[in-house]
Amino acid sequence: MSVRNTVKSIQDIMRQDVGVDGDAQRISQLCWMFFLKIIDDQDQQLEVMQDGYRAPIPKNLQWRAWATDPEGITGDALVAFVNGELFPTLKELTPTGKPGDRRKVVRDVFEDAYNYMKSGQLMRQVVNKINGIDFNNLTERQHFGDIYEQILNDLQSAGNAGEYYTPRAVTAFMVDRIDPKPGELLFDPACGTGGFLTCSLRHMRDRYVKTAEDEHRMQQAFRAVEKKQLPHMLCVTNMLLHGVEDPSFVRHDNTLARPYISYGASDRVDIVVTNPPFGGREEDGIETNFPKHFQTRETADLFLALIVRVLKANGRAAVVLPDGTLFGEGIKTRLKEHLMEECNLHTIVRLPNSVFKPYAGIGTNLLFFEKGEPTKETWFFEHRVPDGQKAYAMTKPIRIEHFKPCVDWWGGAKRKGRKQTEVAWKVTADEVKARGYNLDFKNPHTVDEDHGDPEELLARLDEAELQVEELRDQLKTIFEKALLK
Repeated sequence: MSVRNTVKSIQDIMRQDVGVDGDAQRISQLCWMFFLKIIDDQDQQLEVMQDGYRAPIPKNLQWRAWATDPEGITGDALVAFVNGELFPTLKELTPTGKPGDRRKVVRDVFEDAYNYMKSGQLMRQVVNKINGIDFNNLTERQHFGDIYEQILNDLQSAGNAGEYYTPRAVTAFMVDRIDPKPGELLFDPACGTGGFLTCSLRHMRDRYVKTAEDEHRMQQAFRAVEKKQLPHMLCVTNMLLHGVEDPSFVRHDNTLARPYISYGASDRVDIVVTNPPFGGREEDGIETNFPKHFQTRETADLFLALIVRVLKANGRAAVVLPDGTLFGEGIKTRLKEHLMEECNLHTIVRLPNSVFKPYAGIGTNLLFFEKGEPTKETWFFEHRVPDGQKAYAMTKPIRIEHFKPCVDWWGGAKRKGRKQTEVAWKVTADEVKARGYNLDFKNPHTVDEDHGDPEELLARLDEAELQVEELRDQLKTIFEKALLK
């Protein structure tokens, strides 16, 4: 059976279990089970390759100990083992603190995880299906990687869980433009399921990783934080799946809970690529971690302030932000002024509203900036939906090739030779200041449709409403006469 069919059959089995309610719970259940199988397959390989390697999970709880025998523990005994022994022990694992110790990874994954399945028979069927995937087999792992991407994509239809997913075309484009290299410290302060991290891994492996030392330097330079349990678990599993031996750099925490002033020189990074949550509000007290002039409960604003703070001199960032950040006033104005004074905000790519549908239909923008010099001018590029398509949708999502016009226009690593076109224009910092740091510049090459004189339109509307009223009266008279007959 193919990996795709295996995953589909697992999902079909889970749908029969009364304890698993909806896509988000099914994905969470799938994830902790896949995690245990993936890490056990890796452990068996590391035990052969590294002298003295010790698996992070106690022997009796390792996947190979209780899951691999198709006739093994099942029914009520399996549910009791998972709920009463497996989960409690893994939640309480004590890390050794030594480099490469994966106990913390396991503990953090299971910290807030939950077993939703109530039928031990169905759980045994799922376990036996998972046993059919060998995660040490490179071909199978690559195939499963594609399936895992689809599982993450499915989050878009899993209610609020969709907030964790950024279209892979968007992450790939942003990473490609930032061009990370092995050894550069790369940070995603709101990493979700790890899309920017996996894109960065692929980018560097394709272009720069030539030796085992390159791979080691790359893996050692990642930093990431995710606040919520489900995406954190998905992200850690994603890292294991992509050949990362120690994904403990993915912390289960709230980046904004740490005082802004405490981020010092040792916390500075070369690169930030992220899609911080927007439209949400932080819990009471979080804003007090920030200076008075940046205090707000709006999540995206706090992340923008933090990103500017943590970048090294000459560090570079690519950030997804909503239209509201561009035209917003008050604290948003102070943030944009600070951004443009501390960084060169060289490019804003304006995306159509439909890119993040169905769970968000607001306009979004990709901001690219480098720290160290103030902004002198900012280029805008308007990304348009392909010809013949009215909008992006789940059945017609944005694809990496849709960004080719922007890549062709970009002007290489130094952004030289950029030209104004029907979708590209630039503004000076003075123009932005004159507008009170309102960055919501519309495409000057687009001619607004002439809808006519407002007074004339209102008069025509009044006339139409009178005609509707007359028709309603006529119909009422006809019905009354018909009833009297």
